[in-house]
Amino acid sequence: MGYRVPLGPYHPAFEEGEYIELELEGEMVVDAEIKIGFIHRAIEKSATRRTFIKDLGLIERVCGICSYHHSWAYCLAVEKAAGLEVPVRAEYIRVLTGELERIHSHLMYLGAMAHKMGFDTLFMYTWSGREAVMDMLELFSGNRVNYAINTLGGVRRDLDEDTASQIRSALDSLEDLALKLKDTWSKDASILARTRNVGVITKEQAHMLSVVGPTARGSGIHEDIRKTAPYSVYPDLEFDMVVLEDGDVWSRTFVRVLETLESIRIARQVLAKIPSGPIKNPKPVIKIEPRNVMSRVEAPRGELIDHLITDGSDRPFRLKIRTPTLVNLPATEFMMRGCKLADAPVIVGHIDPCMSCMDR
Repeated sequence: MGYRVPLGPYHPAFEEGEYIELELEGEMVVDAEIKIGFIHRAIEKSATRRTFIKDLGLIERVCGICSYHHSWAYCLAVEKAAGLEVPVRAEYIRVLTGELERIHSHLMYLGAMAHKMGFDTLFMYTWSGREAVMDMLELFSGNRVNYAINTLGGVRRDLDEDTASQIRSALDSLEDLALKLKDTWSKDASILARTRNVGVITKEQAHMLSVVGPTARGSGIHEDIRKTAPYSVYPDLEFDMVVLEDGDVWSRTFVRVLETLESIRIARQVLAKIPSGPIKNPKPVIKIEPRNVMSRVEAPRGELIDHLITDGSDRPFRLKIRTPTLVNLPATEFMMRGCKLADAPVIVGHIDPCMSCMDR
């Protein structure tokens, strides 16, 4: 006879409030139901009560890990609605900040995954690299979490040669760390035992479940907004879309290991190719004529969409934020069916869920 077990909303494997109701037969998960809404903050509604420029601070606080990408997507939407052109130097600085944040996010994820499997030595080792990235972002922006780099029409911080030199040096150390992580995640017996053939979804199932980001690319789906719908100066940069075919927890995790190396490659190109020039369009954004626009960026967890509707006033009429976790999390219900109870936290955690993003 089956029985039901609650996983969360407060659980040592989860950093945020996540409630999952599991139906078990012995140690086997028969079904799973995820219930959301524990961190709702009404950000979308609050955005309609602030001006376009004041919303920057609000939108950056949708998430503490991919805060920059939220502000980037919002800026792209407002700039599109206002017909505001962004200087090329500012675009390079945006890409550099975005890729540093991607490295930070992936290292945080890899450490958290090691912790979920009880591999705390790897957790501490990985997070030493995350600390180095946060130091870089603090050196550049003055902040370690919400960087306040973006503004409407460009960026608020320029990049001087001394800062660029320190970032280059830090990237060399990060590459050494990433290569060691690549070796560990591909060979360690305990990692392979906990992740290989766990939470499997095929390419067809991934399409059906509409997953995005590394979750999709780990199941063989060739989809990365930086490549398939390029924005900013990504078309001028060389990097590979990382796609693996096995569709299990290991594949979707290893995608992030390899993407960390690709982000280091992108950051080096930005530092080598960044042109001189202004970092902001001086045209102010006060009121915007009625428009209905969408913007998309490839956040660390996957495709992030902002849908902005303006009505001629100095604030959004409606702002809808579609986060990657909102579409990836339901897929974990499917992945958990047929797994063991001990694998459930690993399966939920391996999509790198951000409940703050999702609940907004």
